[in-house]
Amino acid sequence: MKDKIKNELFEFKTLLRSVPSPVVAIFVVAVVVMNLLANKSIDLNVDWLALDAGILVSWATFLTMDVVAKHFGPKAANQISVFAVLINLVVALILFIVSVIPGTWGESYVEGSESVINAALDNTVGGTWYVLLGSTVAFIASAFVNNLINWSVGKALKNKKDNFFAFALRTYVSTAVGQFVDNLIFAFIVSLNFFGWSPLQCVTCALTGMVAELLFEVVFSHLGYLICKKWKKDNVGEAYFALLAQKEQTV
Repeated sequence: MKDKIKNELFEFKTLLRSVPSPVVAIFVVAVVVMNLLANKSIDLNVDWLALDAGILVSWATFLTMDVVAKHFGPKAANQISVFAVLINLVVALILFIVSVIPGTWGESYVEGSESVINAALDNTVGGTWYVLLGSTVAFIASAFVNNLINWSVGKALKNKKDNFFAFALRTYVSTAVGQFVDNLIFAFIVSLNFFGWSPLQCVTCALTGMVAELLFEVVFSHLGYLICKKWKKDNVGEAYFALLAQKEQTV
């Protein structure tokens, strides 16, 4: 068991060295920023559509997972996703500590409202435990679903050429299902229990949010395709693939 854990850690370290650092950095930042922006709702004056500002970067997390899953496989994409979640939890802890440290935010200096605004800023930055719980569980579950579906669709395609159609199909399908799972789990953990939503509202908003977030994926999917082509051309991850091949030979 100890050797297995050591081997898995070595494999993960090799993966981190193999995935281009800008991609990992963008992914981690997107996950952290996505959870921060989720504190602000977007007012669209439409009762049946509930979106938050996190949608502005959530597409980047799913596109990154799709690119990593396409090139490195679903296990690698899952590991990178868990790594990003752990970093987000560390950031959330730091922000919580900042929120309880005595002090005054610069934006709270409004005559007569300093304490109210300062408390509101502390609560926003510090976050709420059930929102953090819901977003963490929802993202991990949706990431695993997204990565598995992306890889499965890719293997099932009869035309296995690395063309844009194949990439787009596996990306759109996996993102649609993954985003729906993400929205639905969060809605049932948080919105249903703490905001008084009905199950129908949870499902409806999960579907409409999925459509809105999928549109971003459609717009930027060609960028993901170009990245995959570049990685294949440059033999990105050669050390990681060599390690996996060696691992298969020893099994």
